[in-house]
Amino acid sequence: MADPTVPPDRKPVSRRDALRATGAASLGLLVGGTANSAVALAGARRSANTITQSVARWCFEEIPLIPFCRGVADMGLTAMDLLTVEEWSVAHDHGLTVSCGDVAAGTIEDGLNETKNHAGIIDAFERHIPHAARVSVPNVICFFGNRRGMENGVGIENSIRCLEACAPIAESEGVTILVEVLNSKPGGHVDYIGDRMDYALEIIRAVDSPRVKILYDIYHMQIMEGDIIRTLTDASPWIGHYHTGGVPGRAEIDDTQELNYPPIVRAIADTGFEGYMAHEFIPRSGDPLRSLREAVELCAV
Repeated sequence: MADPTVPPDRKPVSRRDALRATGAASLGLLVGGTANSAVALAGARRSANTITQSVARWCFEEIPLIPFCRGVADMGLTAMDLLTVEEWSVAHDHGLTVSCGDVAAGTIEDGLNETKNHAGIIDAFERHIPHAARVSVPNVICFFGNRRGMENGVGIENSIRCLEACAPIAESEGVTILVEVLNSKPGGHVDYIGDRMDYALEIIRAVDSPRVKILYDIYHMQIMEGDIIRTLTDASPWIGHYHTGGVPGRAEIDDTQELNYPPIVRAIADTGFEGYMAHEFIPRSGDPLRSLREAVELCAV
């Protein structure tokens, strides 16, 4: 995270702590304005340049999962990100694709760079990727891990070795393993080793599998290195998924933050990208689903 008021994301406890700071979401918010949005989004999906959008569950975790699925489906979105294996069926029951599944293949801190984590990561993929394939979950996530004094070269070598063992599992089932780049600045995931695209690209290119890709988090990479459009364009063959978020602070992707998402989305579309872009911002408006609708409409370009 770039904003010190927002605790590190995608950790089970800190996610909930972060979300408590956004204000409780009334369940009555789930129905307002959804019909017009659904019409707009249905039209947007017919555009040749429209990216298929999703939403990260954890950012809206104060809304119970079933009502949230209903609200997401009612506004015309077709997918939800970062659901655990136990939650997949709930999304599917509401007509939603799980665009990226969390199968507990390591953690942000304990990831690919440490050989002691490899057996657990491989086991998680062996157990859950076949199930992901059966229920049409196209992507599963893992992480590079914390540095803990490790040199880049060692982390790269270890990560390549683990992913080379995982790639055949993913290839055999037609499911893509995504490895996420995250910022390591104060307020973010301090000490995360995979905090720049050159590090991630060296690993993913070496593994050279159509089923092992980078999860390019626009929010995190704006904080670390910027140059978003050129980077994602040049790296497009190795990117399998995108996340959004407002900078600074991971709030709404509106005119209060520094990123200009419509041209970013057009640049992604121009690469021929056919995967998902999931909204991963923490709404501050007091009306979380309105914030999500506005983000989806902004990116339907």
